Amino acid sequence: MTETAAMDRLRIEPSTRVLLHDLGTRRDRDEWIVGRMATRTFVALPAAGARAVELLGQGLSVARTAEALREETGEELDITDFVRDLAALGFVARIGDCPVPDAVPPRASLPWLRPRAVRLALHPALAVLVAVLLTAAVAVLVRRPDLVPGYRDLLWSPHGSLVLLTGAAAGWALLFAHELAHLVTARAAGVPGRMRLGTRLQFLVMQTDISGIELAPRRHRLTAYLAGIALNLSVASGLVLVLALTDTGTTVHRVLAAALLLALLPLPFQCMVFTRTDLYFVLQDVTGCRNLYGDGLAYARYRFRRLLRALHPGAPRSGPSHSDAPHPAATGDPSTRLPPHERRAVRLYSCVLVAGTVACLAFMAAVTLPADLTLLVRAARGLGPDHGLARNADSAAVLVTLGGVNVLWLVTRWRARRARRSAGRS
Repeated sequence: MTETAAMDRLRIEPSTRVLLHDLGTRRDRDEWIVGRMATRTFVALPAAGARAVELLGQGLSVARTAEALREETGEELDITDFVRDLAALGFVARIGDCPVPDAVPPRASLPWLRPRAVRLALHPALAVLVAVLLTAAVAVLVRRPDLVPGYRDLLWSPHGSLVLLTGAAAGWALLFAHELAHLVTARAAGVPGRMRLGTRLQFLVMQTDISGIELAPRRHRLTAYLAGIALNLSVASGLVLVLALTDTGTTVHRVLAAALLLALLPLPFQCMVFTRTDLYFVLQDVTGCRNLYGDGLAYARYRFRRLLRALHPGAPRSGPSHSDAPHPAATGDPSTRLPPHERRAVRLYSCVLVAGTVACLAFMAAVTLPADLTLLVRAARGLGPDHGLARNADSAAVLVTLGGVNVLWLVTRWRARRARRSAGRS
């Protein structure tokens, strides 16, 4: 029996009272965000819906809740169906005397990290410290332009395998620290958070799910979103200050310069908001959109279908027959159901989404994929007893580093697709 069928079998009478799980609420413009932190499930409700949750949580029966809302709003609301919807979301612990089946909550990363232990991550003084450090680094670079990093700084050693392996190690360490910054600031706000690998188009990324931050104040939300960028800037600023104290041409100076460039390299990627980077969540929060990426993708698909129909007006349309065709609103512009401020943001974002995705995939096809294949083929040919130790070491380093990243991307992508299919069947 599916979970939906189980919900339908629950008897809900006018006199029924429900027991809700511990829920959090926050007003956002004309709506309320209501959610359960344990399961990372959140929903936007109108004021009447949030009031219904409050009344049900106070122990009022279904009939009494409906009566109270009618007196307050003058509207007739179907509280029975509303309770079923709340139960389907996992917000209801018991209906009458019947317990409601509960989902297993997702595991949090580093569960031993308590909010009280990291509460300073949200202190305003920390942002001031980052700003001071960044200002000092910029001042040093203005006085010492020779410290501005370039691509040659990555080639700090004549041994390619050493450059590749140390670069990969430093890059992954910085990536982990970047995501850890998100996790720590979210945990300070009471959000569990979970770090895992993911993919964004052709990119292998580490991402931190901080679902639940929606209930936090705006300053805490923005701090959690920008914590990773602040970490990279802080590391880079600290390296600039240390570089200014070291002698140029030394191995230590070259290594520090390479580390500085590695700390800065992820920052341009954050501007690619069409891949749901950190700045994407800032943009979504500032514009007040609920699902900027999903709504933008739906609008882009709608515009693409309209373009196809304009180019081929006589082409037959596949889909349901006239008798079971959906309402025109369901097949029309999906952005019309959004509030005006969201509608404008979604339409503009859809342009960025399409242009950025096309540019990224084109760059992969024209540059990244051919380069990777060339390097892998050369590395494979460089292995064997006919080549020296240095050539074999370089080839093995390329195969392990570059080949390993590509295999990890494929495995991560496959697992994500399998998880989505499993969720769709459940």
